[in-house]
Amino acid sequence: MTATTDTDALEVWIDHDLCTGDGICAQYAPDVFELDIDGVAYVKDHPGGELLTGAEARVPVPSDLVLAVIDSAKECPGECIRVRRVADQVEIAGPGTNEQ
Repeated sequence: MTATTDTDALEVWIDHDLCTGDGICAQYAPDVFELDIDGVAYVKDHPGGELLTGAEARVPVPSDLVLAVIDSAKECPGECIRVRRVADQVEIAGPGTNEQ
C-alpha cells in the first residue's frame, strides 16, 4: 500500500457503549486496538501505543493497517468500530455504512 495522503487519511474510534469485548478488533489490528482490564476495547495512539481510554478517542489509521482496521469494523459483533475519512468526515466502515 502506498503512503496515505491528506485526501485519503482515515481515523478510527470505538463507541464504548456498544463494545461487547469480544476482542476481534485486537486480533485483526493489535497495533490499533487493545482490550483493557474493564473488558472493553480501546484505540491506541501511535507511535507509542498508549491506550486511549477517553470516550470516543480517535486515532489516525496507519496506512499499512487500513485493511485490518476496516476488517475489524466489518467483523465486530458489537458494531462499535467507526472508521472515517479525515478530509470529508465521511464514515467508510462501521454501523450504517456499506462496509458493515
